[in-house]
Amino acid sequence: MTATCLRQDDALVFTGPLDRAAAAALWPQLHAAIAGVRRFDLTAVPRVDSAGLALLAELAAMAGGGIVLQGRPEGLDELRAAYRLQDDLSFAS
Repeated sequence: MTATCLRQDDALVFTGPLDRAAAAALWPQLHAAIAGVRRFDLTAVPRVDSAGLALLAELAAMAGGGIVLQGRPEGLDELRAAYRLQDDLSFAS
């Protein structure tokens, strides 16, 4: 399954696994679409690896923080804790 992402109002809606291949493929599209985004909808994402988390964290930082995550794919909470990221994917102080 290939990952995709669509902009829907103030959300980026992701589908498919967010892994290294997905991060590389989605970055050019998402880099240009981040302005005004407040939510990441991950309800159709089955799993996230470290590259997928890095993509999400970088996008959250570019959006200015305060991102709300919808959905909890496999691997997200474990990786977020390992990298000391808060719920909005900002770094814990």
